[in-house]
Amino acid sequence: MLIAAAQFAPVAGDVEANVRTIAGTVREAGAAGARLVVFAELSLTGYEPALIRQDPSLVLAEDDPRLAPLRAACRAAGTAAVVNGPVRGGGPLPGLASLVIGPDGATLARYDKRHLFHGPEQDTFTAGTEDGRFTLDGVRFALATCYDNRFPELAGRAAADGCAVYLASSMLEDGNDSFETVYPVRARDFGLFVVLGNSLGPSEAGEGGGRSGIWGPDGGVLAAAGPREPGFVLAEAG
Repeated sequence: MLIAAAQFAPVAGDVEANVRTIAGTVREAGAAGARLVVFAELSLTGYEPALIRQDPSLVLAEDDPRLAPLRAACRAAGTAAVVNGPVRGGGPLPGLASLVIGPDGATLARYDKRHLFHGPEQDTFTAGTEDGRFTLDGVRFALATCYDNRFPELAGRAAADGCAVYLASSMLEDGNDSFETVYPVRARDFGLFVVLGNSLGPSEAGEGGGRSGIWGPDGGVLAAAGPREPGFVLAEAG
């Protein structure tokens, strides 16, 4: 399966603008043959926990009408997308949730980040309690979000559960060591394809470092984006 790891600079607090960018990227990646596109942590709002706490309108529903252009793009391209944002759930605060929109435009899966980063994330979101899984074209996928990836047991459970591809939506700033010490290590240690969608541009966490990429089960780089340019990279995975 051809998978795209995407990156762009979200507009802080502008869900509609970010959905337009995401939908356009899905159409472009689909035209290039991608069956799935993975985007960064909080790609729907920008990584702005303080702003999310202050503005309840930034919290989405799973069936939020603001996602309609993305659902239409997935249907038109025949391509699934993993997007991430604050989504209402069962807790007192929204989940920091990845939504998987299938090639038919329907929600295929939801995963709420289990390991919230200390401070702002814990003040803004409710931690998830279940691992994220879905199947597309017979391939089983695992979902994880940024700080989750510091906990190798998530990838271990994914491998034990028959997953072939581990999708890691993240917000990694310039200079973060995860590109060398986390993502390729999870791939190699557990025999998984690992797909990282990272962010660009300024945010509450600092300047997004880009370098979205895909690693093979041996830990080798299959595709890597640069640190500054928006777009996507492609590789066969699964």
